[in-house]
Amino acid sequence: MRDTILAIVIVINALCGVLVWFMPDLGNYILLTIASAFTFLGIYDAFLQKKHSLLRAFPIIARLRWFFEEEREKIQQYFIEDDLNGTPINREKRSIVYQRAKKEIETIPFGTQHDLYEKGYEFVKHSIFPTDHHNVMGEEVVFGSDKCTQKYKSSIINISAMSFGSLSKNAIMALNQGAKMGNFAHNTGEGGVSPYHLQGGDLIFQVGTGYFGAGKTIDGKRYFDDEIFRENAIRPEVKMIEIKLSQGAKPGHGGILPAKKNTEEISKIRSVEPFTRVDSPPSHSAFSNFEEMISFLQKVRQLSNGKPIGIKFCVGNNEEIEEMITSFAKAGNYPDFIAVDGGEGGTGSAPLEFTNYVGTPLLEGLSFVHKTLVKHKLKDQIKIIASGKAIDAFDIIKLKAMGADAIGMARSFMLSLGCIQARECNLDTCPVGVATQDEDLVEALVVADKNVRVKNYHAKTIAAVKEVVSSMGKKSIDEVTSKDIFRRNKAGDISSLEEIYFN
Repeated sequence: MRDTILAIVIVINALCGVLVWFMPDLGNYILLTIASAFTFLGIYDAFLQKKHSLLRAFPIIARLRWFFEEEREKIQQYFIEDDLNGTPINREKRSIVYQRAKKEIETIPFGTQHDLYEKGYEFVKHSIFPTDHHNVMGEEVVFGSDKCTQKYKSSIINISAMSFGSLSKNAIMALNQGAKMGNFAHNTGEGGVSPYHLQGGDLIFQVGTGYFGAGKTIDGKRYFDDEIFRENAIRPEVKMIEIKLSQGAKPGHGGILPAKKNTEEISKIRSVEPFTRVDSPPSHSAFSNFEEMISFLQKVRQLSNGKPIGIKFCVGNNEEIEEMITSFAKAGNYPDFIAVDGGEGGTGSAPLEFTNYVGTPLLEGLSFVHKTLVKHKLKDQIKIIASGKAIDAFDIIKLKAMGADAIGMARSFMLSLGCIQARECNLDTCPVGVATQDEDLVEALVVADKNVRVKNYHAKTIAAVKEVVSSMGKKSIDEVTSKDIFRRNKAGDISSLEEIYFN
């Protein structure tokens, strides 16, 4: 095949040369130049380069492999996948976000595409006497235990943790401005509070194991620092503090900021070397057992002047979680909220093994945490935030029914900004300017347009939640329980989530 390909390009090159000899005009010279370039490329691929055996066997043509591989995600999304089989978020789910963000028509024609008799199909049962959805209550929740002096009233839907660095400055500004317009909260992610977070929207200040915005580096190791933390924690925009123990996409690993995204500006905010890969430690240096954790949480609460303090983790070892909550009960001191992240959580960058095989899925983790808090009589004090690929109203209602008081959503709000699921978040090449630090790409994201879409998506999703809840004959979102959500099992029988997860 190599000889055939080379013979063809050489013959074409010779014919172009003959054409120029007899008809020496500009167009023919251009053809000869192109043909010569392909000839030299074929010779280089076949004989000079030693790296790729495929190119040596199939010069020039083998380069198409890299082109299609590069564009594979887009080709699959646009031409191959149907509305339901795309991953990690299918087209049907992505479309509802786009439609609500843009206030476009969001109804669908000709009936459902879902197989209602397939194993795993979930649904709610409606009432003959639905309530008026305009009067459905329960779209807000108050955070703050009896240990907290600055309680915070929040929407039940908030923007989950995404750092400046992982996301662009324009994306962060649009999210925060949208949160301000819609009166809901925006989690900073572990990258700390940047100037782009300070657009007037309420903030949940996340403190990860790298202590960015809350600590400093000593002999190459990150340590929590009271004064640095307090400077950010007492900001009026910061309404709650979240101590991240782990996250669903890479539990037990620590965050990753690729070197390409670690610009001069971001490195200054995080107090690290620019243009180097930044790996957060897998665990905290400020505490190493549950007693020390409780003391640290209390210190953080005091340093923030009594704001709600929470912890975030993906459920791993159930015995450890049980021991932790038991320690809270025995000490009579506890966080104000627990954010439960599911193993299906998203991230801009994570090792394949951690993304695919480490961490408990959200429903199992959420139900376990809820049951354990109830068992130790702490559920009235500790609110639960659930996060893990929630997109539409049914997702919200299901998680609320499973014990969540609020839902954190990340990828869905990225989609509201215009994310097309190109899955290039770790390459700094996001084509829509959401997950990149490339200035040209960032400029493509117009904050004044996208902030409204963030607000619209939140408002329309809350409205959709109320409509579904009203169809169930309930007056408040808080009335929905796991007895109201049903799932078809392998045998074709239907069981409530109460029977599956709580019996």
